[in-house]
Amino acid sequence: MNEVDIVLDLAPPSNIGRLLLESGRLTAIQAESVHALQQEEGIRFGEAAIKLGYIGATDIQYVLSRQFAYPYLERDDTSISSDVIAAYDPYTPAVEQLRSLRSQLTLRWIAEGNKAFTIVSHEHGAGSSYIAANLAVVFSQLGARTLLIDASLRIPRQHEHFRIENRIGLSDILAGRADIQVAHRIDKLLDLSVLTAGTPAPNPQELLSRRSFVELLSQVSRAFDVVIIDTPPMVDSADAQVIASRTRAALLVANRHQTSLAGMQSVIGMLRTSGTEVLGCVLNEAPR
Repeated sequence: MNEVDIVLDLAPPSNIGRLLLESGRLTAIQAESVHALQQEEGIRFGEAAIKLGYIGATDIQYVLSRQFAYPYLERDDTSISSDVIAAYDPYTPAVEQLRSLRSQLTLRWIAEGNKAFTIVSHEHGAGSSYIAANLAVVFSQLGARTLLIDASLRIPRQHEHFRIENRIGLSDILAGRADIQVAHRIDKLLDLSVLTAGTPAPNPQELLSRRSFVELLSQVSRAFDVVIIDTPPMVDSADAQVIASRTRAALLVANRHQTSLAGMQSVIGMLRTSGTEVLGCVLNEAPR
C-alpha cells in the first residue's frame, strides 16, 4: 500500500473564534460548524456561533474585551470580591457612571499633569473604599498604569476587595522596612497594582506625616500614570487630611442615606484649610 500525504485545508478561525476556543466557550467540532455556516451565509464568525446557539451575546462581549485589551472577570471567578463591580460588570449603568467620573477626574486633574488624588469621606459606611477600588479598575481598563494605595491604616479594606495578603504594605514602607516592590500586581486586570495597608501600626498619623510618605508619592508618581489613595473617615482621625494635603486633591464620597450636610461642610472646610483642592463629590447609593 502506497503512503499518501493527507492535507486538511481548514481555514484558521478568526481572532474571535480563536478566543472562543481558548476560553472554552466553543469546542473544536462546534467551531467547524460555525465556520461552515459563516462561509455559507457570509456572516461574521461570532454571528454564526450565536445563530447556531453555541454562545450568547455575553460571550462575544467577553472575547471582544480580550481582543481590545479591556479585561474583566467572569461572574464565577472569585479571585476578586464581587463588590468590585467594574471587574465583573463593565457594561452596567453603575460602571458607566464610574467611567464618567473617571473622565471628569482626568480632565480636571490628571490632564493637568497630576498623578495622585485622595478618596475622602466623613463617616463610616459612605463607601469610599468601594469607590476607590472600582475607580482604580476603570482607570486601569483605560490603559493607565494605576496604583491603588490603602492608606486606611486603622481599618484597611482594599486587601479584602482584591483578596490579597496584607502582611506587608504601606506602613512597612513608611517605617523603612520595605519598598514599593511589596505592591501586589493584579494579574487578571491589566495595569493595576494595589499597595495594601500593611502591618498594623500604633502611630498611623505620625507615619503618614513623615517625609518618607512624600518620597513614596514622588516615586510612585514617576512609575504610574494614576495613583488613587483610600483613606479612613475624617470623623475618626485627621489621617485623611494629612494624606490629602500631600496629594493636593481630594474626591469626596457621601452616602445619600447617611451623610449629613454639616458633616460634608466640615470635611470641605478642613481640606481647604490644608490647601487641598476638592475635585468633586460622589453621592453613593449604598443602602441604609
